[in-house]
Amino acid sequence: MITTVPFYLSDEIVALKKVRMDKEKDGIPISSLREITLLLRLRHPNIVELKEVVVGSQTLPILFTWLLNCWVSLCCLLSNISSTLFQVKCIVLQLLRGLEYLHHNFIIHRDLKVSNLLMTDKGCVKIADFGLARMYGIPQQPMTPRVVTLWYRAPELLLGTKSQTTALDMWAVGCILAELLAHKPLLPGTSEIQQVDLIVQLLGTPNENIWPGFSQLPLIGQYSLRKQPYNNLKNKFTWLSDAGHRLLNLLFMYNPQRRATAKDCLESSYFKEKPLPCEPELMPTFPHHRNKRAAPPAESHSKRSKV
Repeated sequence: MITTVPFYLSDEIVALKKVRMDKEKDGIPISSLREITLLLRLRHPNIVELKEVVVGSQTLPILFTWLLNCWVSLCCLLSNISSTLFQVKCIVLQLLRGLEYLHHNFIIHRDLKVSNLLMTDKGCVKIADFGLARMYGIPQQPMTPRVVTLWYRAPELLLGTKSQTTALDMWAVGCILAELLAHKPLLPGTSEIQQVDLIVQLLGTPNENIWPGFSQLPLIGQYSLRKQPYNNLKNKFTWLSDAGHRLLNLLFMYNPQRRATAKDCLESSYFKEKPLPCEPELMPTFPHHRNKRAAPPAESHSKRSKV
């Protein structure tokens, strides 16, 4: 079990992440080791900063501190405010800057969602929870496909791709941006099969023309996709500007190779048109409290059915 609590160290306020070991038989959980290893090498304003690792006795949990003044997750914040466009743009810009840094350093986060984005008392967004993050390179090494929380999982993962790239994170960014704009999750599936169906309903049925190699994906034979020829993003966000629609469509490209990169998104005209992003210091913040929003479902291990 992992929890976070405020902790005072000298004159600094930090978050203390506690990893309980009472159910572990083989030492430190591998996800915690990976997270610690990655965070030790990462330094960016929009990435959580690992300050120190503290190891207790055999009967005590392993503790490691995170960062200064990080009181609330974005998920908690969104349940208490009606974010405006300039606040949405401020949040997403910070997320993109952190992602550009990660991807430049050959790291895929693989579990981006609003609950894994923290905010400091200065309005600074921090990408957190690197337990599923991985280094990648050439040639690519095989990685488990059962990653990324269901609501934010890219279609290539749902269809069993063997190749995992930074495009996974960018699909999740599209889901986060849409969630910030709509004030609710965009694709709240309760199973993998429903998640695929929700994506098809929103973006239309994929094919070889728009996604070369689509018909060869390992799990494609286990799904019977509905025939839906239309992209309904514009109908979903009727009030969004043309630049906003272009950005969402680039993030929701079926073909991972054509999906927008973090660098592409940072150059989007959406962030240069009015209303302009506000400064982080103008973002609302709240004391730490429990999140009351519904959470994505736990991963189902039942046999897949057909859409």
